[in-house]
Amino acid sequence: MPDAVTLTRTRIRAGTWEGILSGAGDTAPTLEVTLDGTMQPGVTVTPIPGRSGDYAVKVPVRSEVLSEGVQTFLIRRKGAAAEPVLAHFTIITGVAMEDDLRAEFDLLRAELDMLKRAFRRHCLEAAGRS
Repeated sequence: MPDAVTLTRTRIRAGTWEGILSGAGDTAPTLEVTLDGTMQPGVTVTPIPGRSGDYAVKVPVRSEVLSEGVQTFLIRRKGAAAEPVLAHFTIITGVAMEDDLRAEFDLLRAELDMLKRAFRRHCLEAAGRS
């Protein structure tokens, strides 16, 4: 997948996050969505007719993953845990928020957890080569 790939949110409707993946080339990429490090099923990537390299992305948000507080979903290429997140979305449920600060902290926490897992995996692989 080329480096100039972007994923832009278009809307959330009827429990489904939707976006446009641009610059992905002629082969539909495989994306994964995680919430608290757990893979979320049902992600679809569909070519947009007449728009080469552009794909419609849909991520269903299952009601069973929603609970009080902030949930941040991370979207990235499948198997690319050490690479940057293409997009994220946050759902806040329960008490109304004064501002988005807790959502930002939740995103930072999720990205830090991702980096810690990648670093630990790297250390194990490096130790195995010695």
